[in-house]
Amino acid sequence: MRRFVPLAFLVLAACEGTTPIGGTPDFTPPNMTPEHLAMMTPGLPYAIDTPATRSEVQFASLWTGERGSLLGDNRAIRRGDILTVVIEINDRAAISNSTSSGRNGSEEMGIEALFGLQEGASVPLAPAVATSSGGTFAGDGSVRRNEQLTLRVAATVIDVLPNGVLAISGRQEVRVNHELRELLVDGFVRPVDISRQNEVSYDKIAAARISYGGRGQISDMQQPRWGQQVIDQILPF
Repeated sequence: MRRFVPLAFLVLAACEGTTPIGGTPDFTPPNMTPEHLAMMTPGLPYAIDTPATRSEVQFASLWTGERGSLLGDNRAIRRGDILTVVIEINDRAAISNSTSSGRNGSEEMGIEALFGLQEGASVPLAPAVATSSGGTFAGDGSVRRNEQLTLRVAATVIDVLPNGVLAISGRQEVRVNHELRELLVDGFVRPVDISRQNEVSYDKIAAARISYGGRGQISDMQQPRWGQQVIDQILPF
């Protein structure tokens, strides 16, 4: 029985990391994702996309307004369409606060005579009570933040809300050696905010959720081991 105890610890230690031993991190399967489901079920077509209306437009005008034509609007407007999200974050913030306060107080009370006892007796009467207090407080704090991120990612329209707003979701993964970098984008976009180049800026995405990180050997080394994390949660000091 004792032989299996070290083996169990080795198995737990091997399962701790997210990267297989000697291998590279796996990509997330593209199938059965919200983007893939949106492309498989694009939803109901618009009135101009029906076969009858399309044939009428083709015979009525030399230049059609279909999505595949020269003058057509190729911006993402339907479930399953793809658009480009431009992320250019360059935020800077500096906050500095300083607070100081001080207080001093003193009280003294004496008795000149008490039951015939005068000043200078064996028991001194003055001062009978003397108190003093003092307090000081000083605080200083500063926050300095500088973030810069420039990325472009393709996102998919996963749903069209009743008010016409588009719900988008995008995922991009790049593996370099044994490190996998991933970019996630989610949010809501108005169709009018999408440019003619089928692009939308990140600051026009409502409820934007942008995540840029990675997983692999380098990311694992930057995190404390699971045993240390458990001890930090248990110890009260």
